[in-house]
Amino acid sequence: MATSTRFPLQVFYDGSCAICSREMRIYQRRECADRLVFFDISAPGFRAKEHGHKLEDFMKELHVRDAEGQFHTGVSAFARIWSAFPESPLYSILERTLNLPGIRQGADIGYATFARFRHLLPNTRCHDGSCRLH
Repeated sequence: MATSTRFPLQVFYDGSCAICSREMRIYQRRECADRLVFFDISAPGFRAKEHGHKLEDFMKELHVRDAEGQFHTGVSAFARIWSAFPESPLYSILERTLNLPGIRQGADIGYATFARFRHLLPNTRCHDGSCRLH
């Protein structure tokens, strides 16, 4: 899934989810050239409507908005994030692997299942009712 992404990307993630937060910290540590801007959608000051969505929509799955204003969600959002690290063999392999027969469909199903039930995982830190999943 070679993406032609224009940067910066705005990454909207659930900081109340321990796994989600851990993943975003990995990207934040690797971030270079201002390619990624992170928004914790569970933070008290986050205003979803200012970004064109309802909080409930953001809470359903990872969202990334590219420089042209287009949103990408779920596995597609991860592929966009991975494209921010062209020097990384790991992320290049992951991105290309999504093109193999059946892999993308399996990844979509796996991610959708994780996103739907992540609030049941241990160490999830929900505050102010931010873990409202549908």
